[in-house]
Amino acid sequence: MNATLTAREIDVVRLLAQGCTYGRVAQLLGISEHTVGTHIKNVYRKLDVHTAAAAVFRAMQLDQQQVA
Repeated sequence: MNATLTAREIDVVRLLAQGCTYGRVAQLLGISEHTVGTHIKNVYRKLDVHTAAAAVFRAMQLDQQQVA
């Protein structure tokens, strides 16, 4: 598992964690919904998860490990 997320992937995960839809994420970041979906697919693959909730949870775990 390659758990290194890009800055943009982290932005997308953070916005999803705040409850934003793909459409809202796209609007806030100035990208298309298709691009949001691509970032999400990459995050799922890198974190070895299958849902947005799991991606947010796993990303939070990784962030805590990096801080410790």
